Amino acid sequence: MIGFNLAGVRSVVALGAHPDDIEIAAGGLLLSLPAGVTVDYVLATGAPTRQAEARAAASAFLSQAAALNFHLHALPDGRLPAHWNETKEIVEAAASLGVPDLVLAPATDDAHQDHRLLATLASTAFRNSLVLHYEIPKWDGDLGRRNIYVPLTPDQGRRKVALLHEHFPSQKARDWWDDEVFLGLARIRGMECRSHYAEAYTVTKAVLTF
Repeated sequence: MIGFNLAGVRSVVALGAHPDDIEIAAGGLLLSLPAGVTVDYVLATGAPTRQAEARAAASAFLSQAAALNFHLHALPDGRLPAHWNETKEIVEAAASLGVPDLVLAPATDDAHQDHRLLATLASTAFRNSLVLHYEIPKWDGDLGRRNIYVPLTPDQGRRKVALLHEHFPSQKARDWWDDEVFLGLARIRGMECRSHYAEAYTVTKAVLTF
């Protein structure tokens, strides 16, 4: 296996369709980012209470030394394809901020229509950055084969889940929101990369430099 060193990452754009998407999918990666990283945190939807949860969560997942910039929008949840132009403007505005070392975006094969649209737009807007497409467990059963892994220690895995519970209380009533779902997926992905826990991503295109 060939590794990509997160220690060299200085700038990140994190794209989420909904509050909690980024943390569910990439919370372990956020916990692993170096101090001093700049993160532009972009959400396409969210009521004020949900956006407040996301603000608190992002701040908790990242180092206190991180420069965290929020770009929060309130397009209708579940209706992003019907707001294609506005969604594209959100993604292009994020891309206009510069050329980040790393972009986090939903997977192109995600069963949720909001996620798929962001994934497609991210791939074209961030042509000069490494885009990691993340996965989110859900009722639709769309988890597939991934090709990039972020190993997590047991402490990191448990810390991620604890922060999810702490900062997204509005989601606790959902029947899939529990330790077994989050840690079960992390354990499977960890097994796949010879780690205890891991998060898994897909890269559709990458350029090697020498």
